[in-house]
Amino acid sequence: MLRRWGSSLRQLAWLLPIFLVAALARPDATASEELDTQAQSRLTRGRMLVISSGCGDCHGGFDNPAAPGWLQGMRDTVLQQFIIPTPMGTFKTRPRNLTPDNTTGLGRFSERQIFNALRFGLRPGETPDVEITSTTPGQGNFPANPKFLAPPMPWPAFRHKPDQDLRDIAFYLKNGLKPVSNQVPDSEGPPDFWVGLYGQFIGPATPPAFPTTNEKPPQ
Repeated sequence: MLRRWGSSLRQLAWLLPIFLVAALARPDATASEELDTQAQSRLTRGRMLVISSGCGDCHGGFDNPAAPGWLQGMRDTVLQQFIIPTPMGTFKTRPRNLTPDNTTGLGRFSERQIFNALRFGLRPGETPDVEITSTTPGQGNFPANPKFLAPPMPWPAFRHKPDQDLRDIAFYLKNGLKPVSNQVPDSEGPPDFWVGLYGQFIGPATPPAFPTTNEKPPQ
């Protein structure tokens, strides 16, 4: 009897490290699964926002992520450039490559730089990777000499989206697309000071509270 108990204890002692490893590993696995689920949720939401916001209408693929050229930027230098008449002359703008290619796309920019482009209209390649808390040049990390995205990029409309929506769009562009090399020529956008004035005239970043004089609450 004693010999059998001794044998059983030795077997349990041999199995104990395995049980401990499994017990300790499971929380990590669960945390990893939760992170994967969260990332997938953000990719799905960011993808939906990109499609519904019409990003592909200019940057390629329209509303079909399976289409050739999806978000890869201008390829036809005649048909895909935009001619913008302004009081200061006519300018040509060209949709950029939004895939995470490090050289020709968004790969070299952080998600926060992409967020700042969508929220404040600031060119990510010429704006530091910092949190911006103001819309006044020189205050709250807003560049003293801002470099703005040229029209027709609709950042004045994008800036009304919730922060999380813009972060999910940036997350999708950085993590949900295959990088594609497509060097788009620089745009001939209006001068930055002109675009800055355009940004000031379009109204406050936060819309007035509901309801205004033109709206009514549910009856």
